[in-house]
Amino acid sequence: MIYSFKGFIPVVHPSSFIHPQATVTGNVIIGKDVYIGPGCALRGDWGGIEIADGCNVQENCTIHMFPGVTVKLEESAHIGHGAIIHGAHIGRNVLVGMNAVIMDDVEIGDESIIGALSFINANTIIPKRSLVVGNPGKIIKEVSDEMIAWKTKGTQLYQSLPNEMTQFWEPCSPLNEMPENRPSQETLYNTWNEIKNK
Repeated sequence: MIYSFKGFIPVVHPSSFIHPQATVTGNVIIGKDVYIGPGCALRGDWGGIEIADGCNVQENCTIHMFPGVTVKLEESAHIGHGAIIHGAHIGRNVLVGMNAVIMDDVEIGDESIIGALSFINANTIIPKRSLVVGNPGKIIKEVSDEMIAWKTKGTQLYQSLPNEMTQFWEPCSPLNEMPENRPSQETLYNTWNEIKNK
């Protein structure tokens, strides 16, 4: 569901996938290979939203701002299910965990990881490569090369998802019973443990 607002029409690169149950309004710019999941609300009504190449904004996330602010997600930012980004700047290759809340004028440095359910107070500046958890969020250590490699592999799955959704996703009616020849999904994908340990 894509809506213009006061003459601002969202700009979406054709390689990206926005689920039809997401809502994208107004001054929103979405780069290449971006995944926007169902239930997301991206409201570029009072300010702008810029989502760089390779980002993903997973199911039921909200991105919004106070008037006059532009929210930025830098390249390969990974926004977990149910997270809220309000007026913040999310650095390159950052992971924001599920149901985390990132408040106004927060700056998350590149390659940082924000733990699930964390709350980051307004005006907080998080240095690059920080691991942050809690409410309020506190830096507990530096992100290791191994953690970044693990995060990057997870984001790469999401970067391939827009193309796969475009090719294979379609509405359907459910089956009434399990077919005899139904394959296991492991025939289509490696398991996550196999992927992250490569």
